[in-house]
Amino acid sequence: MPTTTKPTFWQRTGVQSWFLKKEISYTETASITPDSVYKYIIEKFRESIAELSFADRIIFYHEYIICFSPPDYNKFMDNNRGIFSLIIKESVKAFYSILQEYRQKGKKVIASSNKWAFRFVSHPDYEKGDKGFIGKLLPGNVIRKEENLRVTFIPRQTGIAQTFDIADEILKDFTYYSDGYYEMPWQDTLETSDVSDVSRPRYFARLDATVPEKEYVGKKIEYLVKDEAFLISGSDEKPNQPGIFRVPSEWVSSPHLSVRYDKTADKFYIASFGEKTLVNENEVTKSYPGSPAWTLLPMNSRIVLNGIVSINIFKV
Repeated sequence: MPTTTKPTFWQRTGVQSWFLKKEISYTETASITPDSVYKYIIEKFRESIAELSFADRIIFYHEYIICFSPPDYNKFMDNNRGIFSLIIKESVKAFYSILQEYRQKGKKVIASSNKWAFRFVSHPDYEKGDKGFIGKLLPGNVIRKEENLRVTFIPRQTGIAQTFDIADEILKDFTYYSDGYYEMPWQDTLETSDVSDVSRPRYFARLDATVPEKEYVGKKIEYLVKDEAFLISGSDEKPNQPGIFRVPSEWVSSPHLSVRYDKTADKFYIASFGEKTLVNENEVTKSYPGSPAWTLLPMNSRIVLNGIVSINIFKV
């Protein structure tokens, strides 16, 4: 019986012949640098304004997913791990400078979200030198099946950008990294605030939950982590209890998870007391009162409770 090969990402999007043609001669592309990534993000921000704005309203993407080949991603992050957040902060500062120019001209600057989100990802079908971009109006929003995402891809052979639409489900083929995500709050003043200001609240992370209950369809329930230990509980828990993330679903036990933050190691751990808990598709050992079995909870992880409720954890 003949074997069949699983189609690649580019074959499924119908652009294999455009982007991944093999050439006889290939010149090694320049290494990806912090400055080239910074300029690329600013370029995509300007393009989003040009594509989305109308009348006197200035509209733009709030989430920026920058895609590399796995070797390029690893090399960039290994060499520039401490610079990633600085690139994002300088990018947002440049965003506000551009938006201020529009506001001074009498244009209405319209924010679609209360934050900026940036993700550096890789894809196995990307080869060294390939680079891509995916933009979203609403970071982490739930997209309906009939809606598509707009992707810009720059193949290494030509360096010429091509833009096309893909289904949101294809995003699952990308590799996401805990150290490749960063978010910043939206500032209506169009100025970056001093994150070192001790008067501002300090949060260790942000959680958002998606539940199947009808009144929460299409919505996410958010929880800002300010305690080094807290519980995740279900509907049986009283609302607004300190140190408890109440997830209003019958599929969540009370309590279902215990979470602790190790400030010294800058890592989160969870213990599961509910029926079934998965972290990044791996089942967590069940714990019992007085005997928690702690499991590492990396940033950007996806937690699934009883196969129904999903919870994501992000850096703030």
